[in-house]
Amino acid sequence: MLSKGYIHIYTGNGKGKTTAAVGQCIRAIGAGLNVLFVQFMKDYPYSELKVLEKMVPQLTIHRYGNDTFVLEKRKPDQLILEEVDSGLDETLKLMKKGKFDLVVLDEICVSIYFGLLDVGKVGEFLEQKPEKTELILTGRYCPESLLQKADLVTEMREIKHYFNAGIRARKGIES
Repeated sequence: MLSKGYIHIYTGNGKGKTTAAVGQCIRAIGAGLNVLFVQFMKDYPYSELKVLEKMVPQLTIHRYGNDTFVLEKRKPDQLILEEVDSGLDETLKLMKKGKFDLVVLDEICVSIYFGLLDVGKVGEFLEQKPEKTELILTGRYCPESLLQKADLVTEMREIKHYFNAGIRARKGIES
């Protein structure tokens, strides 16, 4: 167990935010810590989940919502809004029980940006973090109010990406 937990934010338009969070999960598990990895807006079977799922019982994974509405250029439906909102509530309950040393909220910043979560509610979530729990938030478009609450902020900045040349996401590298 950690003597003090901090709040990390991995944001920006560059590649690697989730990958950094997954790496931190692996490091924590290697040190004997218990991890709760929560993904918002991701229901695609990303390859990192195959590895993380093998790390039970030290790792628990929960997933809420999807990004279909973004791809279809429409507003999210009420079911997704409710699922994501209740997912954050459930995550708060689990975090407050003190079983997890590290909690990751993957793509939570994007969930705020697209209106799935209220930034005020996420701010209140951060205020309720147990003293010894490490907390990681990821995603583009992190609101300034959350950046101010963080102890560590890393911005991934895209300088060049082959996606702009028409290269699609590749299994094992981007998905």
